[in-house]
Amino acid sequence: MNRMQWAAGVIVGSAVGDALGGPFEFGPQGAFSTRFPAPGSGGEMCGGGGWDPGEATDDTQMAILVAESLLERGGLDLPDVFARFRRWAASGPKDIGLQTEDVLTSGMPWDLAAGIHFQVNRRAAGNGSLMRASTAAIHFAPAGREATMDAARRIAALTHGDRAAWEGTAIFHELIRVIWEGADPLDALPDVLAQVHPDHRGRYATVLAPDWHPDRATEFNGAVWPCLGSAVWALRTTADFEDAIRAAIDLGGDTDTVAAVTGGLAGAYYGLDAIPARWTEPLHVPLPGFDGRVLRPADLLDLAHRLTVVA
Repeated sequence: MNRMQWAAGVIVGSAVGDALGGPFEFGPQGAFSTRFPAPGSGGEMCGGGGWDPGEATDDTQMAILVAESLLERGGLDLPDVFARFRRWAASGPKDIGLQTEDVLTSGMPWDLAAGIHFQVNRRAAGNGSLMRASTAAIHFAPAGREATMDAARRIAALTHGDRAAWEGTAIFHELIRVIWEGADPLDALPDVLAQVHPDHRGRYATVLAPDWHPDRATEFNGAVWPCLGSAVWALRTTADFEDAIRAAIDLGGDTDTVAAVTGGLAGAYYGLDAIPARWTEPLHVPLPGFDGRVLRPADLLDLAHRLTVVA
């Protein structure tokens, strides 16, 4: 697989999973397959729950903001990323995580807001930093393991003060990089886990184990480790992009984010051409707070190209 197939697979795959999963968020298990029992039959980009057919949610919107900051600033400029997040949050997007909203609307400086939120609330291990990691994972992959995992942690820390969120995002970054190098991400998991902070390695080792099933999760999949574990499970137990996404959404719960993370991994693994055209054609990503812009599939492909050129 060439580099553009990989990068476009990550971005478009994550956005597709997000848009497919959004209408089923907080629904029961099996809802997607109940509505669309025959794979490949069409109509799955159905919209609902406040979302138009093919509309991506906050997961993809924030990933785009990260990408545009990386490109326009020539690298990682954390205050700039935070300012873009804050501008987006102030515009009243259709969906925004409660914790993310609290941090971005607190009025605190970029380097203090998430940490103070965590000190006060003692809860900041949601999947909100993992959901937006697709574009940064592409940008930093060529820099190697240490650099990509470090960047993931730093971007995650803008909104999430709990290191558990940093480590989950770092694992995702590294798995995307491993795929780019041509290795099997599932085979690489032991080596990746060795790079995780010792305080959090055990919980990730549990949910990323070959015999783990999302039914065994002890927390809602809106938490970062069962979310990542569910995405890896969906990749491990299916044989193509479409089935991985169906499996992820059928888990219920935080379906847009679980499917977005699954889509990023499966898109990297199988490549852009494996993503059904009936899913990409209606895809669009509004950017609230940014002059009414709406990105279409061609824009996402251009973004993938630009990220690979500068990386």
